[in-house]
Amino acid sequence: MIRMIKIALVLAVALWGVLGALHNILDWQGTLGAVAAATSMSTIEGGTDRWQATAMPVVVWIGALFIMLSKVVTALCCLWGSIQMWQARQRDAIQFNQAKEMALVGCGVALFMLFTGFVVVAESWFELWRSDAMRAPVLDSAFRYAGMIALVALFVHSKEKS
Repeated sequence: MIRMIKIALVLAVALWGVLGALHNILDWQGTLGAVAAATSMSTIEGGTDRWQATAMPVVVWIGALFIMLSKVVTALCCLWGSIQMWQARQRDAIQFNQAKEMALVGCGVALFMLFTGFVVVAESWFELWRSDAMRAPVLDSAFRYAGMIALVALFVHSKEKS
């Protein structure tokens, strides 16, 4: 039963990636707008005058593509990992543990994107923590996603006994 729960949790992370990427793509202008608001620091009083603020389209596009493509890679890796785990669910512990690798890669990609994109770049470099308008909806959500995905990864990574 624990193996089935692990598979279901990996599928949930895959679904998070699919839905997140889909929303980014379907509202691409909104995605670009959110990244532009962070990079231009326009939601912070005096932010646009700060030395690190930029409205360069290439920076905005790189940020938006990084977010969306990371979600796609997360979804694909977690989906593939869940298939491998499903196929190994009746096998011994060593084989099931080996089948988890791609699922854990997917979780790792999501964590890398959330930590690097939102904490390191948006919050630290572009000082998004100073933005009353974006702190809760952006940074709190990224932290919540990262925390849940990290817990899933830790649970899935836990070794099987038999």
